[in-house]
Amino acid sequence: MSTGKKVLVLGATGAMGQYLVPLLAGMGYRVDGVSLDDKKDGIPGVTWIKANAKDKEVYRNFLKQGYDGIVDFRVYGTGELPWVLPIALDHTDHYIYLSSYRVYDNKEHPIRETSPRLIDASDNVMLRNSEDYSIYKARGENIIRSLPHKNWTMIRPAITYSLMRYQLVTLEAPDTVGRAFAGKPVVLPEPARNVQATMSWAGDVARMIARLLFNEKALCETFTVSTSEHRTWGEIAEYYKEICNLNAVWVDKEVYLRILSPDPYVNHARWQLEYDRLFDRIVDNSKVLAATGMTQDSMTSLYEGLKREIGRCPRDHEWRVNARMDEFLKSMH
Repeated sequence: MSTGKKVLVLGATGAMGQYLVPLLAGMGYRVDGVSLDDKKDGIPGVTWIKANAKDKEVYRNFLKQGYDGIVDFRVYGTGELPWVLPIALDHTDHYIYLSSYRVYDNKEHPIRETSPRLIDASDNVMLRNSEDYSIYKARGENIIRSLPHKNWTMIRPAITYSLMRYQLVTLEAPDTVGRAFAGKPVVLPEPARNVQATMSWAGDVARMIARLLFNEKALCETFTVSTSEHRTWGEIAEYYKEICNLNAVWVDKEVYLRILSPDPYVNHARWQLEYDRLFDRIVDNSKVLAATGMTQDSMTSLYEGLKREIGRCPRDHEWRVNARMDEFLKSMH
């Protein structure tokens, strides 16, 4: 039965969006799912729209349609935030902003929503003044809090795996499942082996988001939308070994970083590793569980979730080839 409410999901075919859109439709919302993909799967109550909503005129035209709720999975750099956030908040009853657990510093365990953020607490001046993902996500939070609106919720997902999204330390699907399917080993940084990591199944995170939308308990609140299960990167590498026969070669951190980014003045790979994946990421998710009525027992275990999502991955997909990793591994023999 329709609730009569209309929801706009931006980035609707991404890791979380692909699960959220059908969930919202099943709850009776009319959903417009916008992405750069040409998706057509006939879910009742869902209209898929291929569009670049980052185009200001395109976005204005969407907002004119009067959405009761907006869930925004898009990524905005610092320069985009002062325009996109006020106009979104002006044109909906409930706006859900995608931040990230990467905003947290490594100063408190487990992580809670009140834990110190890198933008405020890090001693790395270059990081705090950069366009790193952890920083511009926090800047978006700051802008939203500075506005007079009371119709927002900020969500901070931990690493979220999904179809075609299979993470291992800082590596993504082409260098994890892609290499496994090709019978190639993967290079990982030795210092990460015993560091605790948190990875959530996208379907569980989507359930959290769906239950926060139009939830009075969620207004003007921030939530770490995540499982509380945590495993070391060494354990997670073993999961990949069992599930898809991915063999890990553990190497020196600087060797790993040179494979990912040979230019020493480009810091993206280094900061993602040193200011996230080498932090012990243990999450206290009690706040979001209380607001949504969910329980940790209802969350999918990491092993079972990875097994299911990797099992869905098409074997004939053409993955990007990591030539530097191939060359390094060849040089070891």
